[in-house]
Amino acid sequence: MGTNFRENLRSELDFQGIAVKELSAKTKIPVATLDCYLRTRSTEPSAENAVKIARALRVSVEYLVLGEDTKYGSQQKTLNRDMQEIIRWIEKFTPEQHKAILRLLTTFNG
Repeated sequence: MGTNFRENLRSELDFQGIAVKELSAKTKIPVATLDCYLRTRSTEPSAENAVKIARALRVSVEYLVLGEDTKYGSQQKTLNRDMQEIIRWIEKFTPEQHKAILRLLTTFNG
């Protein structure tokens, strides 16, 4: 994750395969405004827009602003980036997919 909103937003859009136009449709924030957030000399979004973006992407505002999410409590500091990304993927799966993943993982432990 990056160190600022612009980097984290770009990373999340790439990770989820979402275009700016699609995010605009989900948030009702104009494409031009979103482009301003993503430019090298980016502007910071209002709190309201940051919340809209976070909800549309199903991440926390804290995650977009800081590149980390403290909802995992003290564990968050010990999870490396790969583990954080795995958790984010798993959170998006259905309960059936969770069970399938659990079955797969148990095969690794014999």
